[in-house]
Formats: sequence, structure tokens, C-alpha cells
Amino acid sequence: MTRSLLLLSFLACLAQPFAAASREARPAPDARASSAQAPAADVARQVESLLARSYPADAPGVAVLVARGDTVLYRGAHGRADVAAGTPLKPEDRFRIGSVTKQFAAAGVLKLVEAGKVKLDDPLSKYVPGYPNGDAITVLQLLNHTSGVKSYTGISGHMAGPIRNDLSTTQLIDVFKDHPVDFAPGAEWSYNNSGYVLAGAVIEAASGMPWHEYLRIAFFEPLGMRDTGDGHDPAVVAKQVAGHTHDGSKPVPAMPLSMTQPHAAGALVSNVDDLLRWNRALHEGRVLESESYRRMITPEGAAAGPGANYGFGLVADTVRNRPQLQHGGGIFGFSTQLSYLPGPDITVVVLENADTFPGRERPSAVARRLAAIALGDPYPASTPIAADAAALKAMEGVYRFDATTTRTLRVVDGRLTAQRSGSVRSTLVPIAADDFLYEDGFNRLTLQRDAQGRITGMRFFANGEGEGVVGARTAEPLPVEAQGIALPREALERLVGNYTASDMLMKTFVDGTSLKAQLVGQPAFTLQASSPVRFAVPEVGAEVEFAGGDGPAVSLTLRQGGQVIEFKRMP
Repeated sequence: MTRSLLLLSFLACLAQPFAAASREARPAPDARASSAQAPAADVARQVESLLARSYPADAPGVAVLVARGDTVLYRGAHGRADVAAGTPLKPEDRFRIGSVTKQFAAAGVLKLVEAGKVKLDDPLSKYVPGYPNGDAITVLQLLNHTSGVKSYTGISGHMAGPIRNDLSTTQLIDVFKDHPVDFAPGAEWSYNNSGYVLAGAVIEAASGMPWHEYLRIAFFEPLGMRDTGDGHDPAVVAKQVAGHTHDGSKPVPAMPLSMTQPHAAGALVSNVDDLLRWNRALHEGRVLESESYRRMITPEGAAAGPGANYGFGLVADTVRNRPQLQHGGGIFGFSTQLSYLPGPDITVVVLENADTFPGRERPSAVARRLAAIALGDPYPASTPIAADAAALKAMEGVYRFDATTTRTLRVVDGRLTAQRSGSVRSTLVPIAADDFLYEDGFNRLTLQRDAQGRITGMRFFANGEGEGVVGARTAEPLPVEAQGIALPREALERLVGNYTASDMLMKTFVDGTSLKAQLVGQPAFTLQASSPVRFAVPEVGAEVEFAGGDGPAVSLTLRQGGQVIEFKRMP
């Protein structure tokens, strides 16, 4: 599930689609296949070099496959399958794939449409009788996240304990069906795990068998996908690697959950080889008829808007201005990405056995780099040039893109930083006099000047692609930054723990003399104390306040952008 809140857009467990199109700009697709695709040996060398730099041998790791058509350009693994046991990862190992499951479920529904057993405009009530407002919710709206139903992973407290309970499809639907909806069916787009649980229920009602059994018979067996199956099946799980999270920078076992609950939203297990088989079959027309496939990859209605661009279980975006169809997954212990570039026929699979990414990029960013390498058009290295301190200081200011979106440039510790309104502060790498690359190596901005050399604005390039969008320099003052105070370690120790609210899980821990907070799937942030219980998070303009008292804090309250969210300490 995707939520734009505190400490970055949270990667909800049971996963979100990574790298949804930017709200500020979505470059027009360039349908050209690369005319200078890299030779296989060069691709393998560059991929191996990137993975060796990113994944230590003694930590949770990654299995990767890069292919052009049926030709595998790279297949390998780095890191450990089980950190505690010291077992190395192998390319053929099985991983939970989280929300990459959604495209299988969507294809399953479309297969039933082709068989005449389901229609996309059928009401949900036809398959789940008695569902509140089920006559107004269509099957299509379940598949493209426009149904408005409450996502069960967003129900307060559910992820902290109830997520561990084995539930049937009916019992799982009972968890969320009576909760208030987010919006009227079809009115908006919001990533939603409950919608795909209901899509799984549609498969079960129309096929007369469990959703995962239908997918096995319809897809896995015919395509030879012998390492793909239901994550609650002991025979499937027996060959699955261990999942991990991080306590600060230390890898630890992942939090437990019942794999009955991810359901058709995220319960499948697979490996890189089977996911290549799936990509080849799906995108070559061996899974669905052409009209069904067209509907699956074509966003429509509210799902075609900025920040979505979502078909059925697939996000449409670009890599190096070439069209891409992709989806990511995040679930307790695992993070995944499956991408396909239709023009050059490139598949990229990235499967990680950790749900947090200390000191490295997310799987979506790794996959983007690998796809660019396979295209023969790799992202450039962020090689900095010397920058004059006075020149950087002169660039400080608030740059406005629209009524609600600004980017603030500020010099911090001698380096220019950029911070989008409501988001995290990023350090910029100067690569030319007025040209800066974000440390992610993708996003870029260029300052604009008038004839007299005065800075008038900036042009921001999402993922370094397209024509970019322009923000005008304003006379607005730089936002005031909070000043912190030092607290004794015992004052910090009582705040350490795991806290939950809605679909969010937050860890707080002491690192040196600082208290840090980390949402699962996000980097850790330093909390800047203004009192023994109140802390600022300057990078995202947020404030954290812990409950007072002598013992461990029983809760914390997070405030940002007018939103107030209370987290409760987990037992």
C-alpha cells in the first residue's frame, strides 16, 4: 500500500508498487528500442560490479536475473540466504514476492473473463454476496485500485498482532468490509490490498477453487513454473530463504505473519527463473488474449492520473525514456521488483530477503539501473565537480512548482540540499556550474538564470528523463530549522521500542548519542530533541512526541503537514 506520510512515502508491508510515476512530471514514452544494446559480456560485468558494491557477503542479499528475450545476460546471487546460519544465497532460491503477486491475480481474473465466467463491469456483490455497497463496486475497480474499499493493512493495530492469525478468505474479508470507505467507487485511485483480496475472492467464486490453486492450474503448471506457489503451503515454504529486517544496521529475523493474510494481494513465493518464464509468457501473448492483455497494461480513469499510471497489477513508466511495465513488492522479510521493457524485450528480476535497506538503494532503483545497463544506456556516475561556497549560498531559496509543491534549496554542512514539500531532504552532487544530481543518481535539477545571470528558477527532471518541470524562485523565506538539545542516555533508552499505527511499524533505537526512528522499509532518521519527550525530524518537517512517565513510553505521536498519527508501543 502506498501512503504519502512522514519519513518518506511508507513502503507498507504486503507491498506497494515501487516507482510510481512522478506527480510533477511523467515523461512521454519513447517507443524506440535501444540501437546500441550492450553486449551480454559487458552487461554481466557491469551488473556483477554493481551488486558486489551494494550487497555484503555476510548480510541479507539478493538474487538477480537480467535477460533480453530468452537470452539470460546475468543470473546470480549475493549475500546470505540465512544470516544466522551463514547460508549463502543461490540464484535458484525462493523468495516471497509480495505485491508482484497482484499481476498473477489480475491475469487470473482476466483468464476467467475470457472463459465467460467473469465480466470486468460485474458488481462485486455477484461474487461476494452481502458486501457493503457491493452493487456499486466493479471487478475492474478492484484490479486498478479505484474501489475505495478500506485496505486491511491500514486498519489500526492489525499489522502488530492480528496479521499473525490464519484466516480463511471469508474471515479476512470480515476484517475490513465494515470499515468506512476511502472514497466512492471509481472516484479516486489509492493503492489497496483489500481490493486484491476481493479479486482473489472473485477467482474463488468463479472457478470453484482456492485462488492460488486456480493460478497453479491456469498458469504455473502449463508454464513450467515449478518454484512458484502459495506462501502458506509447507511444501513451497520448505525451499524458501529466510526473511530479515534490520534493528538499526543489524540484520535480525523478520517479524512473523500468517501467509494466509497477504492472499491474492501478496502471498506468492517464486524465484528469478520462474519470474522470467512468467514475463516471457505474459508479454509474448501466451497467457492472455490480446484484448485482455491490452486492458491489463493500459491505465484508465482515475488509475491513469499522476502518481498512479496503474493498469491491473502493473505500473506503466519509463527507463531512459523507454516504456516499462513493472511492479514491486514488500512483505515482512522480503523486497522485490519485476520489470519488463517491451521495446528491447528486457526482463529484470530483483529479489531481496530483507525488508529494510540500510545504506543502499531499494530494489526498484537497483532494477532501474540494471535495465539501463541492459539497454546500453547506463545512468551516469555521479562524479562531483568542485563547488564554490558563495555560489552555493546564492542558490538557497524556495522554488515553487504549483500551489502545493515547492523545493527548498539550502546549504547544510557545506553542501547544497534540496527538499520537496512534505518529503525528505536530499544532498545534491554538483556535476556542472548550475547542474546537480541527486544522490540517488537518477533525479536531477538545473538552475535557470536571466540575461543578467540572476537565478530565476529551476528545472527538475524526475529520474533524469524527459523535459522536466519548472519551479520559479520565490521571495519566500527559508523554513526555520529546529535546534536540538542533548539528552542523557537513560532518557533516550525509555523511548526505545517498536510502535505501531494503522499499517505502519516504527522502530526507535539509540545510535551513539542520538535517538533514531525507522519505519519498516525506510532508512532511519535522527530525532532532534527539544525536550525529553519532543523531537523534530527536520528532513521531512515532522515532529515526534512520546508519552511521558518514568517507565518505557507507551506511545508516540507523529505530526506532519496537519496530520496527527498516534503509535502504540508493541508488547
